[in-house]
Amino acid sequence: MRLKVSQYLVALLMVSALMLGGCSTEQVTSSNSSPTSAAVETSTATTTAEATSVSQTTSESIPGMKDLPRLEGKATVVMTVKGSPITIEVDGTNAPITAGNFVDLVQKGVYDGLVFHRVVREPQPFVVQGGDPQSKDPKVPANRLGTGGYIDPKTGNERRIPLEIKPQGEPNPIYGKTLESAGVTKPPELQHKMGAVAMARSQMPDSASSQFYFALADLAFLDGSYAVFGKVTDGFDVVNKIQQGDRIDSAKVTQGAENLKTPGS
Repeated sequence: MRLKVSQYLVALLMVSALMLGGCSTEQVTSSNSSPTSAAVETSTATTTAEATSVSQTTSESIPGMKDLPRLEGKATVVMTVKGSPITIEVDGTNAPITAGNFVDLVQKGVYDGLVFHRVVREPQPFVVQGGDPQSKDPKVPANRLGTGGYIDPKTGNERRIPLEIKPQGEPNPIYGKTLESAGVTKPPELQHKMGAVAMARSQMPDSASSQFYFALADLAFLDGSYAVFGKVTDGFDVVNKIQQGDRIDSAKVTQGAENLKTPGS
C-alpha cells in the first residue's frame, strides 16, 4: 500500500510514532511536517543542482564518524520474538554506518530482552518499533520508553549515528541530511517497502542510536527522511503478530559477522 495525497493528515499523525523522546502528536504535527511533505510536493531541483548537492553532502566529516562501526557488505540477523524467528538481511553495501551500528549492537547483546514499545496498526498498518535499552528493566515506566539509546560503556555517552541515505545511482550515501533538505530528487536505494527495517530518530537528523522499526506496509512518504538499513526476508508473519509490550527473546548474527569492522580492529 502507498499513501495518497488525500491521506496527508493521517501521514502526519503516523510519523509521530517514529519520533524519540515521547513527543505528543500535536507537537510533531506542528513542527515535523518536512518528512511527510516530501511525499506530496513536487521538487523543482534541476539535475545539475542535484549533482552538486550530492557531491557536497557525502563527506564523512561528521564528528565521531571514524569511531563508529561499519558493515562492509551484508549480514543476516535472526531476531526471536515469543519463540518465533524473524530473519533480517542487513545491508551494509548501501548503509554501512547504520547497518554497522545495528550489527554491532546485536553482537553486544543489546537487543536481547528489549520491549517493542510502540506498535501502530490503526488507522492503517504502520510500524512496530523497539530497541530502547531502558526497556530491559521492567521497573522503567512505560511513558519513558522510546526516549533512550545505547550508552557506550567506554565513553559513558549515548552513541548516535548520522542520518545515512544513499540516492539511487550514487556511489556514496548522504550524511546528516534528508534527501529533500539536500536538494536531491532521486529516490533512495533502500526504500520503505513492507518488511523494511529502519532507524527511529528525533527531529534532529543525527539522533538515531539503537531504536529501530519494522515497516508494516509500503511507506513511501518516509523515503529519504529515515534511514532504512535492511529488510525482513523470512518471518514477516511473526512481525505482524507483535503486540506492544512483547519482548525480543534474542538477536543473533548468523551470517556476515566478518563484514563488521569496528574502530581499532
